[in-house]
Amino acid sequence: MTNHTASSERELREQISMHGKSLFDRGLTGGATGNISVRLPDGLLVTPTNSCLGRIDPDRISKIDSLGNLISGDKPSKEAFLHHAMYSVRQESQAIVHLHSTYSVAVSCLADANPDNLMPPMTAYYVMRVGRLPLVPYFAPGDRLLAEAVADHAQHAHSLLLANHGPVVAGKTLDAAVYATEELEETAKLFLMLQGHNIRPLSEAQCQDLRERFPT
Repeated sequence: MTNHTASSERELREQISMHGKSLFDRGLTGGATGNISVRLPDGLLVTPTNSCLGRIDPDRISKIDSLGNLISGDKPSKEAFLHHAMYSVRQESQAIVHLHSTYSVAVSCLADANPDNLMPPMTAYYVMRVGRLPLVPYFAPGDRLLAEAVADHAQHAHSLLLANHGPVVAGKTLDAAVYATEELEETAKLFLMLQGHNIRPLSEAQCQDLRERFPT
């Protein structure tokens, strides 16, 4: 089920364009990389293939049905199948952001990181907005086996890091998905800055308190 109605589709298109430009302008994704989607009652809105998130025309955003068939707009992102895979197992999620953000990608390339949860709980907002961050094994761009891996990992986490690729983050709203993606990137930057230093992550009791106070 979705909270978005047909009457709000125009507003959602504007929000995708606004967030895309903001993410691009702040260097969180570059060139024609990254994609954003929002769930609708009759399918998905997803940014078009080979498009720059900094210059998304709301009227040309792709609208696709539940099978991935194009309903209107430009040809959808070639990674739209990742969004479908994640939505299929996260029924409460209404939006997904996928970026090639520098620090998150850097963490996805580390050889000695824990693939079940890549970063320790260093800040309260990381626990509140991201939580657990598993690593999805590497697949070549466009490989449909990646969808199966994403669906498998998304059953247990709304934020994933694709190995040597970038983050895929789902949220109950587009704002929530964007904010979680931004929090992930900032925490990845902190994590890399602190390599080689002894750190003091939040305890499990502190994390549990945050999860109870601020359920996602």
